[in-house]
Amino acid sequence: VQLVESGGGLVQAGGSLRLSCAASERTFSTYAMGWIRQAPGKEREFVAAIPWSGSSTYYAESVKGRFTISRDNAKNTVYLQMTSMKPEDTAVYYCTADTSWGAVVARTGDYWGQGTQVTVSS
Repeated sequence: VQLVESGGGLVQAGGSLRLSCAASERTFSTYAMGWIRQAPGKEREFVAAIPWSGSSTYYAESVKGRFTISRDNAKNTVYLQMTSMKPEDTAVYYCTADTSWGAVVARTGDYWGQGTQVTVSS
């Protein structure tokens, strides 16, 4: 599975961005998907995850209420809508996929995108 992220960029604090992750695999709908971020000098941090069905979502406490993960299985794409952004959201954001929901949440998914930079200015 190849994953390609897009939508990163520079935004002011309080602003919004929407990240997209397009998957090459026709069986995309069978994968749990997630977003993981890594700030300079820090470990990768779980952000959000969504199961193959899209029936539920799971968020890190630091983004709950501000970020929304969703997926469109017809388009093989997962999204991360980010609002009320803060400087501490600055990081490279990675899309990840796995048939195991647990692996996505644990940041051990089998498949990863190349990452997209998100910078929030104060």
